[in-house]
Amino acid sequence: MKTLLSKKIIILGLLALCISVISIIFINHQNKVDFNTEVKPIFNKKCITCHGGVKREGGFSLLFRKDALEKNESGKVAIVPGDAAHSEMIRRILSNDPEERMPHKGRPLGEEEITLLKNWIDQGAEWGNHWAYVKIAPPALQTKKAGLGDNTEWGNNAIDTYILEKLEEQKLKPSPEAEKSMVLRRVSLDLIGLPAPESIRNQFMKSNDPKAYEMLVDSLLALPQFGERWTSMWLDLARYADTKGYERDDSRSIWRYRDWLIKAFNNDMPYDQFLTEQLAGDLLPNPNDDQYIATAFHRNTMTNDEGGTENEEFRTAAVLDRVNATWEGLMGTTFACVQCHSHPYDPFRHEEYYKFMAFFNNTRDEDTYDDYPLLRHYTKEDEASLTSIKTWIEKNASSEKAKEVNTFLKTWQPAVNSLLADQFVNSELSDTKWLIFRNHTQCRLQNVDLNGKNELIFRSITMAKGGTWTIHLDKPNGPVLKNIFIDQKTEGWKIHRVDFDQHEGVHDLFFTYENSNLKNAEASGIMFDWLYFTPSFPGKEKDGYANVHNQYWSLLIKEVPGTPIMMENPETMNRTSNVFERGNWLVKGEEVKADVPASLNPMPSNAPHNRLGLAQWMTSEDNPLTSRTMVNRIWEQLFGTGLAETLEDLGTQGLPPTHRELLDYLSWNYIHDWKWSTKRLMKEIVMSATYRQDSKVTEEMLAKDAANKFYARAPRVRLSAEQVRDQSLSVSGLLSKKMLGPSVMPYQPGGIWLSPWNGQNWKKSAGEDQHRRALYTYWKRTAPYPSMMSFDGAAREVCTSRRIRTNTPLQALVTLNDSAFVEISRSFAHRMKSGGSTLDEQLNKGYQLAFGHDISEDQKKVWKKFYSNTILAMKQDNKQAQKLLAKEKGDEETAALVVVANAMLNLDEFITKN
Repeated sequence: MKTLLSKKIIILGLLALCISVISIIFINHQNKVDFNTEVKPIFNKKCITCHGGVKREGGFSLLFRKDALEKNESGKVAIVPGDAAHSEMIRRILSNDPEERMPHKGRPLGEEEITLLKNWIDQGAEWGNHWAYVKIAPPALQTKKAGLGDNTEWGNNAIDTYILEKLEEQKLKPSPEAEKSMVLRRVSLDLIGLPAPESIRNQFMKSNDPKAYEMLVDSLLALPQFGERWTSMWLDLARYADTKGYERDDSRSIWRYRDWLIKAFNNDMPYDQFLTEQLAGDLLPNPNDDQYIATAFHRNTMTNDEGGTENEEFRTAAVLDRVNATWEGLMGTTFACVQCHSHPYDPFRHEEYYKFMAFFNNTRDEDTYDDYPLLRHYTKEDEASLTSIKTWIEKNASSEKAKEVNTFLKTWQPAVNSLLADQFVNSELSDTKWLIFRNHTQCRLQNVDLNGKNELIFRSITMAKGGTWTIHLDKPNGPVLKNIFIDQKTEGWKIHRVDFDQHEGVHDLFFTYENSNLKNAEASGIMFDWLYFTPSFPGKEKDGYANVHNQYWSLLIKEVPGTPIMMENPETMNRTSNVFERGNWLVKGEEVKADVPASLNPMPSNAPHNRLGLAQWMTSEDNPLTSRTMVNRIWEQLFGTGLAETLEDLGTQGLPPTHRELLDYLSWNYIHDWKWSTKRLMKEIVMSATYRQDSKVTEEMLAKDAANKFYARAPRVRLSAEQVRDQSLSVSGLLSKKMLGPSVMPYQPGGIWLSPWNGQNWKKSAGEDQHRRALYTYWKRTAPYPSMMSFDGAAREVCTSRRIRTNTPLQALVTLNDSAFVEISRSFAHRMKSGGSTLDEQLNKGYQLAFGHDISEDQKKVWKKFYSNTILAMKQDNKQAQKLLAKEKGDEETAALVVVANAMLNLDEFITKN
């Protein structure tokens, strides 16, 4: 009996133990601590300032798991996975000794926080990756209609299902669909940035077809104005401007890049190709002109033309700007701080910044006045000559040689910067970035590689006409390469040609200048900026050589417009890249090679380690950031706020997405199902019931979701600076339909531009160029167009991921008093008059044009009273009213209608998308 009883006790004990173990495992599983949502916020708030990428006090860092598990300077391990009791970090957190207790600064951790950290360590101290750095997983597709609690069906696609799930958690219901006219205005402003054309508007408003809205969306997506609207958005990311920036802020001809964007958006260029051509179009096989122009994306960086500046400093600044713009604008990540130290919050190490910088550090451009390299734009006749030359070389030499010659003619890559001259006699490097010669001058360009070269050209300008310029090889009195006799009548820049068929190897070139006309030893005689090695021109013994070679030189020296583009250095001119200690470009650390951060997807196995390989890495389906960033940006443009509000920072310090699963659903489909089609992505969003809701707000919505984070209604968003102007021009009938071409200068008040260096001023454009869409307005970085800046436009000195909307009195002053808007109001008033002979008809016409719907009786009463008061003011001694009346040649009714039109264009309903 005792034995049987003992066995029973043992069995019961084992059973109890098993139950206990299972319970512990179950509880631990149920209460699994999540690093990203629970632990990381504590570290970021209380610990990372002393133990992160910037500082590693005591040798302890919490930025990476590997670092956190190492012994610190005390010889102890701060975190022992699975054993919180023996983890030095927990001991320090619990210590009563103020010298030991962590954190040293600020309030101690609370009991809940300490318990959370203990449980996390006991569970193995798993790190986990922040959601934005995890590869996008295939979503559980949700395409059914979502059912509301009262059994009413709501929803058009999967977007609505994700939205409804969150609404139900908040005990909210979606709003009904907005009125037809409101949906029409909303989707038109979103997709083309303008009210819909009258034919499209009428077709939609009169149609009862269930697919009428989809046909409307398709029609808007197909309009050429679509590309203009979305290019406006992209110009902020590209920091596009018509000037170079910095103090002088001289002009830069780069408008063809803006036109490339418009065409790319209109053609729905797949986003992966869209990025690839902008990052590395020049590295594609046999790139065409458009692909070269696309690379101007990263030639929008500023160039410092100020005298006395260090070219290498500002070249480096441009390279760093390209790194930062690529990460912030295209991958939604704050990478700029890694320039000085490892990222304090995200998994990027200091040296990884410079590995990434190496992708951009080997391009041909330098911080010089002429913005080389440039894509040269020839006439159609010249292009025919180019083709003829290329065909002749292919026939008489090789396709490789034909490509080499053609590329040089198209891009004129400088071979040696004159500023590399290192030895001077009576000559100097000018602080305006040229090499200047006086009488009895000598200078040296060292280590000029002549191997495989045939001809040398350089560009010079004479300040005192006449004289002789002699080029010697290897020493001041060495073999004469060329004697150049300067024409007494030479003015402006001149191209010089030097042949040296018999010279091979690396040589020093010595330049001497003699001019008997220069009586003063300090007087300057000549200066030059670049040397160009032309490719050897083959086929001297072939028929037609002389004619083709003459064509070649004719094109080579022809003055043609150009667009700054990206091009790689040849192998003989490769730059090395180094870590900058503490971000200082003058303090070079270890040498690094081009690579991507280890915490993200690796470079594709077959990708070259240059900008083309970088583009392949960014557009790989394994990259977690590129698709999410663009989807988030499109959502922000359509709803006013991104699913993750901080477009510029999807990392741990950015605001988390309100609908993370929805963001990933759209991002996955953008890559896989929609093949990077941006128009298809936009269509999916605007077709949703979420997008088409009414914007009216109830007390319940305000109480539960004042900021509309859960989309129980459509948002009300003020239009962008460009849309405020464009919509006003459109409803007034003034808007020009002209597309593409150089930037224009519409009216702006005097005194805005101050350009003492070159005396430039704002030259008001003529004719319809006064009324072009806002994206064509000439953009000077140091003096941007003032009315658009009042509405939060970006100066574009650096990449701007997100404009912050403000509401200031200056905005009302612009739309009420700016001369451009006064002119718009006059034209709008005359359009209103076309609605009929009575004031009622004219007011209704105005509402139809401005808002897309009829005026209500209550609104009509207000406007009639305003109209009457304006007439009364004109009869009194009111100078402003009298001035307006004079413009309308004494026509009081028309003058009053202009005032009404002006006020109508200033209404909240007009400058807001409802």
